[in-house]
Amino acid sequence: MNDIDERIVALVADISGEDEVAEERDLDLFEERILDSMAAIELLVAIKDEFGVSIAPTELDREEMNTVNKIIARVKERL
Repeated sequence: MNDIDERIVALVADISGEDEVAEERDLDLFEERILDSMAAIELLVAIKDEFGVSIAPTELDREEMNTVNKIIARVKERL
């Protein structure tokens, strides 16, 4: 795992309170109720603060950011 991956995993784990996201990075965060709508917005704000990457909640479908690996991919696309 590289630095960006580790930082995003840490953000998701911190916001969700679930450490399992580090081990199961393809887990559907919404289906498993690890994230809800408010936590997702909190995560987008944290990503902007941490990386300077702005992703509007309306910009992507939930399916495009429903796993840790997809979140990492979206952030890397914008760096």
